[in-house]
Amino acid sequence: MGFLMSKSMDQSMKKQQEFMLLNGRLQLERQILMQNQMRERQMAMQIAWSREFLKYYGSFFGLAAFGLSVGAMKRKRPGFFVPIIPLSFILAYQLDMAYGTLLQRMKSEAEDIMVTEHDRLELPHGTPTFEAIEKARRAQSTFFLEK
Repeated sequence: MGFLMSKSMDQSMKKQQEFMLLNGRLQLERQILMQNQMRERQMAMQIAWSREFLKYYGSFFGLAAFGLSVGAMKRKRPGFFVPIIPLSFILAYQLDMAYGTLLQRMKSEAEDIMVTEHDRLELPHGTPTFEAIEKARRAQSTFFLEK
């Protein structure tokens, strides 16, 4: 009789472990998907911000270039054209960020760094461990007195 109960309990425990493993995997997949969707939304917001900023900066650049050109021609001083040079670099950067391939180039460079220069990405003292986090938590804890 005890053997039958033991066998039944073993089967039940095995099913429970399989369920927990499947549930853990499902939860991890959902978490990965959620984090990826949040990352995509943040990137979309960054691109949208760049495009919106470009509208305002483009208007400013157009007015500044027009004003500086008119001033340079009226006063016959080519020095008025000098501010257009750095302003045009900023405009080119914003155009590349909003509509160009800057993000793809940044992604490619990041992938290259991860492959060829992985040692630069390591954290000081390595990746935090559960034990190190628990030790720090216990040291700061004011709720529990542990030995």
